[in-house]
Amino acid sequence: MKYIIMCAGNYANWKVPKQLTRIHREPLVVRTTRLLTECGVDKKDICVTASAETAPDFMRYCDWVRVCNANQYNVNGYDDFTGFWCDCFVPMNEPTTYLCGDVVFSPKAIKTIVETQTDDIEFFASAPPFARNYTKEWAEPFAFKVVNAEHLRKSIIATKGLYRMGAFERKPIAWEFWQVVKGTKLNVIDYTNYTVINDYTCDIDEPKDIKKFEGAEIWPTT
Repeated sequence: MKYIIMCAGNYANWKVPKQLTRIHREPLVVRTTRLLTECGVDKKDICVTASAETAPDFMRYCDWVRVCNANQYNVNGYDDFTGFWCDCFVPMNEPTTYLCGDVVFSPKAIKTIVETQTDDIEFFASAPPFARNYTKEWAEPFAFKVVNAEHLRKSIIATKGLYRMGAFERKPIAWEFWQVVKGTKLNVIDYTNYTVINDYTCDIDEPKDIKKFEGAEIWPTT
């Protein structure tokens, strides 16, 4: 199984790529990589995808894993890189887990993702009712584990086609993509058809969110 930490997004209100935000002095992408290796994942099986502009920033912190420029996606046999959320995937010919780079994962969450088995595609996200130390009032996506790469490719194409037909209420992101993968009703989130991670695991949207994850109720400071 390969693990790709998706960090290609650019965010204007951040001084550094937010995936390099330090949580207790540790860059977020470094934390995610460390948690993966602590669950037995070999560093050579971990890749970080970044934009052309930010790839050099990640290379300074991720010299122990491969950093892939997002503009190199076509090298992997995938075309039509048109800015859809599902374009963040690099379709592989081997089992691959895609993790959102701006998520603060708990050790338990990473363990769940690594150990969960599938022969197709599995989705990991939060769901209500939320844990007491969860930082938002809505559910957030965390990761996709893909064994059936052909299903992934077909779902990407189908998601784009449905959007162009006006089938979605917004430009599709993780939730809409999962509806296509599962073949369920569009524009309705089913909180029961994926692997739920119910703890403090969540993404960061703004620099002020960092403090929420450094509180004593989230994890110890030492």
